[in-house]
Amino acid sequence: MSGQPLYQRDPAAWQAHLAEGNATQPRKRVSADALIRDPQGRILLVDPGYKPGWDLPGGMAEANESPAACIQRELREELGLALRPGRVLVIDWVPPHSVWDDMIAFIFHAGTLTPAEIHSIRLDDGELDGFAFFDDDEAAARLRPRAQQRMTAAAAAAQVGATVYLQDGQPWAPAVAKV
Repeated sequence: MSGQPLYQRDPAAWQAHLAEGNATQPRKRVSADALIRDPQGRILLVDPGYKPGWDLPGGMAEANESPAACIQRELREELGLALRPGRVLVIDWVPPHSVWDDMIAFIFHAGTLTPAEIHSIRLDDGELDGFAFFDDDEAAARLRPRAQQRMTAAAAAAQVGATVYLQDGQPWAPAVAKV
């Protein structure tokens, strides 16, 4: 047998191998939210009518949609905001829970809205019952535990210019091997 890798020996077989892997390997759900503040430093939360409690603005990525494209689409569809969020503040691996498989959740830094941008917010798609700005403690009190952990980590990451990786809402601190 040739010493060449399969992708060089038989490109069609290589493509079939990739297609089989794509069809059988697990897929992850992805969500993307935004940390947005008003000029007073309060955090924007939305009240989704289809689930209990408040949430950060954002939602679930569509098939083959990047997290960055997802948050831009969600902000435009749900709030009428044409924002281009900046850096990622939080990446959280959420384990399976209830009837859901695991998920990767992103929170993007979306800065501070101007009074004109706040005034332009429109709830046109029917998914949201409302929106409001809350100080950090009030926002945390309105969020479900997983969302609260991510929001708190995102607010802290924004303060220090960091990106934080969480596992189930907790900072991941791998053990350091001793030599």
